[in-house]
Formats: sequence, structure tokens, C-alpha cells
Amino acid sequence: MMEVHDEELCFPQLLNTSCRKPTVQWLTAVFLQFLVSFNCVVTVALNLLVIISVSHFRQLHKTTNFLLLSLAISDFMVGLVVFPGAGSRLMSCWFLGEIMCLLYTYIVSLIVCASVINVVLISVDRYVAICYPLHYHRRITVTRIRLCISLCWIYSALYCVTFVKDGVSGKNIPCQGTCVILDYNAFAIDLALTFTVPVTVIIILYTRVFVVAVFQARAIRSSVTAVSLQRSAAVGKSELKAARTLGILVIVFLMCLCPFYCAALGGDVSFNTSAAVLCLFCINSSLNPLIYTIFYPWFRKAIKHIVTLKIFQPGSSKANIL
Repeated sequence: MMEVHDEELCFPQLLNTSCRKPTVQWLTAVFLQFLVSFNCVVTVALNLLVIISVSHFRQLHKTTNFLLLSLAISDFMVGLVVFPGAGSRLMSCWFLGEIMCLLYTYIVSLIVCASVINVVLISVDRYVAICYPLHYHRRITVTRIRLCISLCWIYSALYCVTFVKDGVSGKNIPCQGTCVILDYNAFAIDLALTFTVPVTVIIILYTRVFVVAVFQARAIRSSVTAVSLQRSAAVGKSELKAARTLGILVIVFLMCLCPFYCAALGGDVSFNTSAAVLCLFCINSSLNPLIYTIFYPWFRKAIKHIVTLKIFQPGSSKANIL
């Protein structure tokens, strides 16, 4: 049996229960620390701009934008909580104790669950807007969207208790100095409810949206029948553009989420793999505001108002930024 030296342990005084320190090369540790710090600042700053923009300007108080606001709140929490904790878990021992580990695990689970549900709601919103444009404003109202967002966060808060309930009693915590609560039953449930089912729903909805959008574009160009033209005209260019933009957001989200769960399914993975999939998942939270900046002129105008402090002027909430 290999002898373990005190300097290799997180808590040398707890020889039998202490975890070993992660073995990370100096250059790798510096690079990861820079990457984590940089993305933490960028994620917090960009998503804070989204939150302020949608909350402040009345013209942006629309159903789809409220869904983007909810997603921005979860992304903001990623930059504020998940990034610093992930850096600590990957490059050093966990010295904050079991209570903080449970709280951190709970918050991370809450953020992931809320983000996935928000993306599902965005997919449903675009599905109704493109496939049933004449009924959109009757079915998708601000009141209903606010109710759905509230239920999303309430459900996430209650559901994520399953990830920390065993940790409260001290079960499934492998050793002192780590923040990994092993509960394979909870993970199996999470894999189905937070990954398999939502991803399937998202893919089905956006496949339908893509098919209908292509049909409408072809009908407009070819002018096949009057019925086709009438149906195509019902969906404006702004709706199709929004569907394209949010489609890109959904695709990027799935690309960042899938490796995270695939690595978890693989069981014991290397440090490099763990760092890569975790960073990829977290970086998605900083990519969403960049997508808005590229495709949404109103977001660029809102940023100018915020950066130049025009939002502090009287009546700035009524400014025309669309």
C-alpha cells in the first residue's frame, strides 16, 4: 500500500478521513485560475447588463424578453457562485466545510435546473409564435409568462433538495476536503428530468419550428397559393429573426450542456476532462449575452444608455430603444 505524506493531504490531522490534494501542474493551475477569474467577471458584467436592460426599459417588457431575463438571472448566478466554487474544487481542497459544500451543491443544482427549464420555455414560446402566430398573443401573455417563470424557480428550489438531503446526515460524502456529494439515485433522476426529457422536448419543438419556418420562407418566395401566402404573412420577419436568434442560443446551450452530462455518465474521469466540461458549461453563461449583442440591436442601444448613465435621467425607462 502506497504511503501518503502529510503534505499530500488536505487535512493532515485527519489522516484516515482526509482527501488527497489535487495534483495540478503550476502552469495549468495559473491558466485555469486566469480563465475562471476572467470568465467570472465577464459573465457577471454581461448578464447584469441584460438584467438591467429588460428590467428598466418598458419597451422591453415583452413575453420573450422576460424569459431572457430569467435565463440571465441564472447565468448571473453562474458567474457569481459557480465559477469561483468550480475553481476551488478543481485546483485545491475544499476548506469551507460541509455546510457550505451543501449550500454550494444546492445552488449549482438550482441554477442548472432553472436554466434548462428556461430554455424549454423559450422553445415553447418560439414554437407557438412560429407555428400558431394568430393565437400567439392570446395564448402567450405577460401574466402567463410571469407565472411560468415563478413556477420554474419554485420547482427548481424544491426539486434540488434531493441533491443535498443525504449530505445533511453525513452520508455519501467520500472524505474531508472535497465537495462531491455522491448520490447515484439522485443523479439518475436528474439525468432523466434535467437532461433527457428537456433536451428531447427542445429538439422536437425546434425541429418543428425549423420545418414551419422553411415552409413559410419558400411560400413567400414562390407564391404557391393564396392560402400559403396568407399563412406565411401571419408570421412577421421579426418573429422569424427572433426564432433564428433564440435557436442559436438553444444550440449553444445544448452543445455546452451535453458534454457535462456525458462526462458525468462516464464515471471517474481525468482532471483535464473534468476541467474542460465544467469550464464549457460555465462559459455558456457568458456566451448568451454575446449572442444578444450580435443579433439584437435593442440590446446594444440599451448598453449605451447604461454605460453612459442615461438610465439615471428622468423618464429614461420610456426611452425608444427598439
